Amino acid sequence: MATRIDSLPLVVIVGPTASGKTALSIDVAKRYHGEIICADSRTIYTGMDIGTAKPSLEERQGIVHWGLDLVRPDQPYSAALFQHYAVEKIADIRARNHLPILVGGSGLYVDSVLYEYDFSGSQPDTARRQQLEHMDIAALQRYCLENNIKLPENDKNKRYVINNIIRNGHAPKRRKGVVENTFVVGIATEKEELRQRIARRSQQIFDDGVVDEAVRLREQYGEIGEAMTANIYRLIFEHLRGTYSLDETKRRAELADWHLAKRQLTWLRRNHDIVWQARNVAYAYICRFIDSEQ
Repeated sequence: MATRIDSLPLVVIVGPTASGKTALSIDVAKRYHGEIICADSRTIYTGMDIGTAKPSLEERQGIVHWGLDLVRPDQPYSAALFQHYAVEKIADIRARNHLPILVGGSGLYVDSVLYEYDFSGSQPDTARRQQLEHMDIAALQRYCLENNIKLPENDKNKRYVINNIIRNGHAPKRRKGVVENTFVVGIATEKEELRQRIARRSQQIFDDGVVDEAVRLREQYGEIGEAMTANIYRLIFEHLRGTYSLDETKRRAELADWHLAKRQLTWLRRNHDIVWQARNVAYAYICRFIDSEQ
């Protein structure tokens, strides 16, 4: 594909968990010499492979994936750090005359790149963040109410609440429209189909050994850190303490992913720059756009 570097678009693929983003992005990357940047607030952690549904080397089919295994589960990470990382990778991918493809369901990560969020002044010292990390979600919510700090839309996400406290309830400044030369596609999935996909993936995660992975992670890092609050690990820790049977843990994990998908869709549907396409036609739609840009 002979293309001028400055004409290479940024293709962004978004959608809820289990909607098929990874497979679609790989198909696009294979056709257009693309490289994928994963915008996922869980797959950034090393060792958290099964529970986060991180694409395996086999699933990546030789396509370069960035944004995976960036930090240990006991290390802090933020949307601001991801934004800096992703912007650098996009420039590097374009410089090598490859197509950058940003893929994810973590709305804040994606939007920080699309709308050039200004995080200046929002990053606290490490001691402050660690102090907040040791508070549970109920305590953090109480702190916000007692200090007149507006809760984020997803007030059950510990990381979002902590970041809101740090910013004193103020959202970062952002541009009005997406960055130039950017195309954003959302995968539209019927409710029942999405539930079935979530159920299949949830079962696969347990078949692949997520309980053993959780045991190993707990031995290395404990249960308190932000990385350990992901639905699947939190539920498995409860199972290991005898709170839930394995079958009940599986049921709750599937339900938690369904609730996650609904929250992701709530965030994404507010974005009028996303072009929604059914999964079975999204590939052809993206290809037509890229071809028209050449």
